[in-house]
Amino acid sequence: MPENIKNDPKKEFSDKSRCSAEKIPVIHMFIGKGGVGKSTSSALTALHGARQKYKTLLVSMDPAHNQSDIFETQFSHKSTRILETLDIIEVNEKIWEKKYLQQTLKHLQETYNYQSAFGMQGYFKVLRHSPGIEEFALTLAFSNILKTFKDKDLLIFDMPPTAQSLRFLSLPSITRIWLKELIQLRKAILKKKEIITKIKIGTKEFEQDRISSRLGEMNGMYQQLETLFGSNDMHINLVMNPDRLAFSESLRTVEKLGAVNLAPSHIFLNKIQAGDDIGYIQQTFDTKPILCLNMSRYPLTGIDALSSCLNEQHVVFSDFLTKDVSLSGNYF
Repeated sequence: MPENIKNDPKKEFSDKSRCSAEKIPVIHMFIGKGGVGKSTSSALTALHGARQKYKTLLVSMDPAHNQSDIFETQFSHKSTRILETLDIIEVNEKIWEKKYLQQTLKHLQETYNYQSAFGMQGYFKVLRHSPGIEEFALTLAFSNILKTFKDKDLLIFDMPPTAQSLRFLSLPSITRIWLKELIQLRKAILKKKEIITKIKIGTKEFEQDRISSRLGEMNGMYQQLETLFGSNDMHINLVMNPDRLAFSESLRTVEKLGAVNLAPSHIFLNKIQAGDDIGYIQQTFDTKPILCLNMSRYPLTGIDALSSCLNEQHVVFSDFLTKDVSLSGNYF
């Protein structure tokens, strides 16, 4: 049965002390078609990181929240300590949708003093059902996790279903396209009205137009996310099975990631059984590190079962999470 096909994954840690001192977590996101073992792969990786003494946070962003079943522990939106170096947290999508809408309303109230004349509060009952709200809410949750858990070495994200994960990952770049156009439009409106919005104090210039200021803030925030998503601190792990259906969907996922200048860092080839043909997968992803995980003989639920699995497949994980990475600085 094949082991690690590629043995040169992205370099991830120069040393543990440096990572801790700079407070920059390395991020691993696990995406994949339903049923391929995405949640189990992220759980094994988190446990492996914790066993290497990296301070690890496993974040369940999948609405199914399978981590509670895998670890046989009920998790919530508050982090739960499982091991000395492993915490687990669930992102409650509904809580973050509400926070996102409240934040949006607050910004509107601050930007438009006259908003109450339009009864904006009433529109939010409908807005919460609008397409894209889930992705914006997850972005808010993601940013909050980065700020709250800067002391961690590793952040492992068990991502939502593939379609929602792709929308989440593409949201910063797509939103910035809209924001750039809105910023230019606002400038044109102000120019036409011959309104001077900036004041100069010494050598510094300050924007006084609330709308322009808010658009600039949003553009800066999504630029930070876009930069992070394309950095060496961010790893997208594509989980798949050795079957043609999973393979085809994985190819489409790679294509869609490429559309926003992203690419998987590693391929997790999961549930391999004797006689499986994986040659075509190796050939297709020959430039990517591939971690091959054999089909488990027993249910992977509970710390003991997960630990036994890691022991059995230690060769697969031996070089994973132990290489150097170029730590490029804080994003948030």
